[in-house]
Amino acid sequence: MKRQLVLRVAGRAASFLFFIIGTIIAQALRVSFSKAARQRRARAEWLQRTAQRCVQILRLKINRFGALPTSGLVVANHLSYIDIILLAAQRPCVFVSKSEVHSWPIFGQCARLGGTIFVDRKHRGDVAGVTDLMGAALDEGALVILFPEGTSSGGASVLPFKSSLLEPALHVNHPVTAIAIAYALEQGSVANEICYWRDMTLLPHLLNVWSKSLIYCSLRCGVGRQRRGDRKSLARELHDEVAALHAASTRELAVRIPQTFEQPRPVLMGGLPSAAKPQRP
Repeated sequence: MKRQLVLRVAGRAASFLFFIIGTIIAQALRVSFSKAARQRRARAEWLQRTAQRCVQILRLKINRFGALPTSGLVVANHLSYIDIILLAAQRPCVFVSKSEVHSWPIFGQCARLGGTIFVDRKHRGDVAGVTDLMGAALDEGALVILFPEGTSSGGASVLPFKSSLLEPALHVNHPVTAIAIAYALEQGSVANEICYWRDMTLLPHLLNVWSKSLIYCSLRCGVGRQRRGDRKSLARELHDEVAALHAASTRELAVRIPQTFEQPRPVLMGGLPSAAKPQRP
């Protein structure tokens, strides 16, 4: 069993790294020499193709409930970097991400080459500029995806939404759709093995993700519509919608995939980085 696990991790790690490094190099060359490749739509389509291959490598089994829009603003809860792979594989889209992701190995390069809009929420001036970029992308007909919790969590609940980046939803004529993401494992803990939060580090987490035979993913979409009011009331409204969708997905996954909640089996000596029981940070 241990030999089988090691071979699985080695095979997926090799497949993932070979593919992702190759596609990053190819996209970097295209963006450098082709004006067409630098267009927002072309970057989003490249990111979708890349994510679809990652879905296969990581063995993500996706169930989608409801219609995912092709344009407008989407707000979703945030659990892991796997969220980006899951959503990007569905549609060409533009993500709004925290500025720290810009410097991440592999994922940072993919984000930059895929046209991600980066924001430093600590600086109010930066938030205002990002709001303008989001508005421009929406006006071009892009699907813009925002994680308004501002951080990832262990999935026990949906954290309160930060309202600052919801300004475009109130001032431009675009629908806003609430979406909830949830995961399940046949064995193990989603909070400790799939969610990427607190003091976890990337490499041990990736190795553990590669060790999973299958990761069940739920993507539950609300109804997109025009929103009115001020941004704080909008943040509360969207939070409540995402929380309700997330609760429904969690119940559905619990019925479909009975979980044993065994202790995770780390693939690194010394185990995984510690993470507390799921709770609101």
